[in-house]
Amino acid sequence: MPHNIFISENLHALSRAAAEMFIRIGGEAIERNNRFTVALSGGSTPKLLFQILSSGEFRLRIDWTKTFFFFGDERHVEPNSAESNYRMARENLFKPLEIPAENVFRWRTEWQNAGEIALNYEKTLTDFFKTELPRFDLILLGMGADGHTASLFPETSALIETQKLAVANWVKKLDSFRLTLTFRLINNAANIIFLVGGAEKAEMLKTVLEGEFEPQKFPAQNVNPRDGNLFWLIEKDAARLLSAD
Repeated sequence: MPHNIFISENLHALSRAAAEMFIRIGGEAIERNNRFTVALSGGSTPKLLFQILSSGEFRLRIDWTKTFFFFGDERHVEPNSAESNYRMARENLFKPLEIPAENVFRWRTEWQNAGEIALNYEKTLTDFFKTELPRFDLILLGMGADGHTASLFPETSALIETQKLAVANWVKKLDSFRLTLTFRLINNAANIIFLVGGAEKAEMLKTVLEGEFEPQKFPAQNVNPRDGNLFWLIEKDAARLLSAD
């Protein structure tokens, strides 16, 4: 089991802990490189984190003009769709903080062809970072009850992608393409934070952290930064089956 596991009493405590880490990592990155690059996660868990970051003390503790936002994955829906990860971040983070449009890099999900969207996002990444293998200061990830992370679902082709940074991943059980960063890029990050909440994820979390290494079945097991830090921030109900040590 990884050492950097932090268990919180509830989702609010987890989100505040994540906000503290976000601000610390971001502040250090700005001090070092005059910018902070972060890839956001989708789903419901980070919504409260975004609301905390964009209100009260936290909004004053970092230079948001030097913070650049990307997305670890996205659904192939219009950017105004209720299912859009971009829309959720826009409403709960970007608009309240008045983040400049040029600091936000979204997947062009209004395009018809999912493969072209992924190619465009990879070019966006390499153009911004000016390197073939970008290194994010921080990537936020969640984990589904099936063990997926980002849109890297069990037994899908993206799990074995070793060259591309961003792909359109066909997910049979969803009967749709999902757009996602690949493990090649994710595992090059300086810091990765998993946010995991909900009792329904307890069994899978135990499997991912303590079970046999079977990343085709449990993709979250494949997150292992080569030269970076990995943190698991877990809500108590999700952690209830983990070993005491």
